[in-house]
Amino acid sequence: MLRRLLVVAVLALAAACSSGGGGAELPAGPDLMKKAAEAMKAVKSAGFSITTEGKPNLPITKADGRLTAGGDADGTLTLNILGSLQEVSFTLVGETVHFKGPTGGFQKMSKQQLAQYYDPSAILAPAKGIANLLASATDPKVEAAESGSYRVAATLPANVIAPIVPGVTQGVNAKVWLDQATSRLTKASLPLQGGTVTVSFSDYDAPVTITPPAAG
Repeated sequence: MLRRLLVVAVLALAAACSSGGGGAELPAGPDLMKKAAEAMKAVKSAGFSITTEGKPNLPITKADGRLTAGGDADGTLTLNILGSLQEVSFTLVGETVHFKGPTGGFQKMSKQQLAQYYDPSAILAPAKGIANLLASATDPKVEAAESGSYRVAATLPANVIAPIVPGVTQGVNAKVWLDQATSRLTKASLPLQGGTVTVSFSDYDAPVTITPPAAG
């Protein structure tokens, strides 16, 4: 009798595992991306990081910094300028960019001049930043739940990636990670010709005050 009960219990457990997968049902991709796009529109500030693996043909190879929804930003950029990699510290306040290379002090350029290489203020802009990228994704499929985020496979059009990662000229079959609690983007992996670009976000809505560097 005991043996029969053990067999029944094992069979019942196996059936439960095979039917339920041991976890909650994953959300629908389109609904999740729509929710994520709306969540990103409400972001007031964030930390960001862009890294590259391999040698994708892009004007920017690395970036770290802070952003505000108003368009101000600061951090560092590693730019490919005429075949040479140059790290530049920058502070963008309004329409003015304060920047400096490895040597020397800060100089000034306009936001429009910086935008020839990269415009960090576009990242949180609802019309052309992350919110637009998520809203424009096609055929999104939620693949798994990982460490508090949903991993979603989707195709991202080139024109909505370019403001965030300049130099992208073709649509990308990307992976994005969306926080389960807030629906905000935590990471995006973009495989490109020659390499992969990873964009990561942190410190959402942390207090951020960005001011021009002191003179001298």
